Amino acid sequence: MGRHNKYDLLEKLVSAVNDSGWNVAYLEDIKQHPFYLQVYRDNESCRVKIYIWHLTHGGGKARPKDEYRIQITGVDKFEPLQGGKTLILGYWKEADVFAGFDVRKHLGKLGASPSMQIREDALRKAYVNGFEPCDKGNKEVAIAFRPDFFVDYLQSLEPLHDFGQSTKDISVLSEVAQNPEINIANIQIQNVARKTTVVSVSKKLRDASFRKRVLTAYSFHCAVCGVQLKLVEAAHIIPVNHDNGTDETRNGLALCALHHKAYDQALITIAENYSVQISRSRVSELQSQRMSDGLAKFSQDLRPIIILPPAISDRPHAEYIRIANSARGWK
Repeated sequence: MGRHNKYDLLEKLVSAVNDSGWNVAYLEDIKQHPFYLQVYRDNESCRVKIYIWHLTHGGGKARPKDEYRIQITGVDKFEPLQGGKTLILGYWKEADVFAGFDVRKHLGKLGASPSMQIREDALRKAYVNGFEPCDKGNKEVAIAFRPDFFVDYLQSLEPLHDFGQSTKDISVLSEVAQNPEINIANIQIQNVARKTTVVSVSKKLRDASFRKRVLTAYSFHCAVCGVQLKLVEAAHIIPVNHDNGTDETRNGLALCALHHKAYDQALITIAENYSVQISRSRVSELQSQRMSDGLAKFSQDLRPIIILPPAISDRPHAEYIRIANSARGWK
């Protein structure tokens, strides 16, 4: 059997999950649609059933000019996955943006030539900001989002689509999507569950923005070893939970998974002159525990000076390095 005609969409889904630091296991034959996946990381896991089609322009004489739609084919009824989550997605290739639709609103038998719509404005805002709700009326909301928000959309699936119950709350969610730095005290939502979701979305968008800015600044290279291979993460110099913590790009380092772990455990650090340092005390501790095998190769692979972003404003701030090293016990 040849490649499934939606295989390019499956690859996009898997890439979106992996780029978020999560993993994918295939639960069914990938030549079949819908796709059945296990999305997991550490002790977190979710079984997912995904219906997906390309988004195409649907505007015409009888339709709004700014309308995009998925034309549903090969399915006469959506069947939710028991014990898991079911996604109905569209993908707009031109902007690399997904649109998510609420399966709970489409559980009956589908009519002739069924389709689902979303406005182009929502897709474009999602491309810029990472996320944007689209009020479809009849208490239904579609969610447009970039691939880097995919896992976050999955985790908040039902709460996000529940915003369709309040046009006012949808507008607040849209405001937060466009300004995730908004003061939580200024979020005017009475419903506790929806307010909690807005606060969560705000944090996730800030995290996604930090990650994207930092990795882009370093051209997706690990600052201390130079590797790419989609193994690079955005690390905070001053830890997130520190009083002086910030999501500025200059408080970030692009580090591969190995050196991110080594940095967080204070085995390595960055000096104020941007040199890469190995902790003598940590090495002595590991040697006393007979856990120092590989140290020579590990040390050899470190650059003497980190890769620096071209833009001076993106480079690690000397004061942030000093604060972080003090907090991690470096002298």
